[in-house]
Amino acid sequence: MFETRLKEAATQVEAHLLAVMAPFGDLPVVGAMRYASAGGKRLRAFLVLESARLHGVDPQQAIWPATAIEAMHAYSLVHDDLPCMDDDDMRRGLPTTHIKWDECTAVLAGDALQTLAFECVSRNECHDDAAVRAELTVSLARAAGAQGMVLGQALDIAAETAPVPLTLQEITRLQAGKTGALIAWSATAGAVMGKADIEPLMRYSLDLGLAFQIADDILDVEGDAAKVGKAVGKDADAGKATFVSLLGLDGAKMRARDLVTDACDALSIYGKDADTLREAARFVISRDS
Repeated sequence: MFETRLKEAATQVEAHLLAVMAPFGDLPVVGAMRYASAGGKRLRAFLVLESARLHGVDPQQAIWPATAIEAMHAYSLVHDDLPCMDDDDMRRGLPTTHIKWDECTAVLAGDALQTLAFECVSRNECHDDAAVRAELTVSLARAAGAQGMVLGQALDIAAETAPVPLTLQEITRLQAGKTGALIAWSATAGAVMGKADIEPLMRYSLDLGLAFQIADDILDVEGDAAKVGKAVGKDADAGKATFVSLLGLDGAKMRARDLVTDACDALSIYGKDADTLREAARFVISRDS
């Protein structure tokens, strides 16, 4: 069931992204936007659509925040790959956006994808209630900005020149922003749209986001670059502290499994209706890319 719904979410969001960008024309920056936002597992979009389904939200409305989070995620990857950040040449098995075009085009494409995300959640088609649209917009800004993803990236950059490696607590805080903030927004968006309590999905998503990052750290050690779609072993080569370097490979795997158990337990209020979200939590620590 999970794999089917994940593929359905990917197909729906891919089509919607292209439809939203269709009026933009064919400038190089628009081509770069389409290129950067294509492909990927679409896990964040799936979380939006699935949490919306749990709360009886119209799928025609839920597709807007699902598209928004994928645009936001794509922007973050474009900027993360730049020479001034992680300096990566490959993403999802293809040349990164600044390699395919150039740095200026990549920066502008990322900027445009970010603003597109805010447009998607603030449009009337997203929700009938302006207060809900406002909440989605404000919470997305917080998740993506200096209280969330950008904060995590800034802490990550600062750690590269820190006199001592980060502690486990510091890495957890860093990744709660860099990776976890957008995952948390995705998983709770449906509850916001349904005007329901977001707490169960928030607890689920915080554990899920941390498990996701631990799995990424494990892939950087054990992963196959051809399957992962980008270089592996970079953290170890750079001497960066990670969950694996601090907990060991077996310890990191155990911690990820414990987090998935906690994430699944947080969904008890939804009963069997949340089984697909439970499958998603198990998926994030079993993936090979």
